[in-house]
Amino acid sequence: MPAQYPLRPQFMILSNITQVSPMFYLTGFPGLEAIEHWIFIPFFLMYLVAISGNCFILIIIKTNPRLHTPMYYLLSFLALTDLGLSVSTLPTTVGIFWFKSHGIYLAACQIQMFCIHSFSFMESSVLLIMSFDRCLAICHPLRYSVIITSQRVIRTGLAVIFRGPVALIPLVVLLKTFPYCGPRVLSHSFCLHQEVIHLACTDTTFNNLYGLTVVAFTMMLDLVLIALSYGVILHTVAKLASHEEQFRAFQTCTSHLCAVLIFFVPMVGLSLVHRFGKHAPLAVHLLMANVYLFVPPMLNPIIYSIKTKEIRHVISKLLGLKKVSAGSRG
Repeated sequence: MPAQYPLRPQFMILSNITQVSPMFYLTGFPGLEAIEHWIFIPFFLMYLVAISGNCFILIIIKTNPRLHTPMYYLLSFLALTDLGLSVSTLPTTVGIFWFKSHGIYLAACQIQMFCIHSFSFMESSVLLIMSFDRCLAICHPLRYSVIITSQRVIRTGLAVIFRGPVALIPLVVLLKTFPYCGPRVLSHSFCLHQEVIHLACTDTTFNNLYGLTVVAFTMMLDLVLIALSYGVILHTVAKLASHEEQFRAFQTCTSHLCAVLIFFVPMVGLSLVHRFGKHAPLAVHLLMANVYLFVPPMLNPIIYSIKTKEIRHVISKLLGLKKVSAGSRG
């Protein structure tokens, strides 16, 4: 795949002088360097919405004691992972689009890929726990408050969330031991393990198999369990007496279902492109990676602000909409 991306002359020079300390070359949008400043405008807007939106969600939950419940603690976890995912890609994206800084040393690349993959695994875990929360709330409403307590959610959440980052450590550390040859050009404005490993000039069978195992027992397993949870929810909702009860019950899941779709659909698409689309157009690789990393952190706070009544109420109160509506009725 690196052969698709032509090197600039300065990259060829740097490639020859960084044999001891490997340097990789991140790309923005090859062929569109002249308008990269303009291309960054939508990225800047996505960063602005993602970072400010998730901070806003965290502040609202923190400052409102009524929201100190298991469901909102899980929403706080989701906002934190989205915030981490956005901040992980920010330095290199800004460096490329605004300062034309394309080089990144292996150590910095390892840190960035660890953060990106860790927060992705964390988000998958949070979505899984949230699906269990919704399943218990709908299927066992009378026992929900007994089973799901704030302390239990926090303890379980932390245990499940950190399984991915812990499993990632050997995968990322081993990259330091590999020799790298060729131009060492990466196809995105950030480091991903599946790209860096392809540039190693040695046998990477262990990393490939270990990486697949980690993904299978984290994200893929999470997706299967989420699907099973929704199967149980649908089965329970179908047994409710009236259509109004069915609609009300399933409406409590719409925010979470949207979050699941906007996270897992691009993730599966990106995995398929990397595994089977090596000869796919460059635009496909760029689109899938950018959608996967930039869209969920941007959309999640918007979805939960619109669909969650308590957060919507707090936002309306902050904006003074209640006073306006009360004045208009008077």
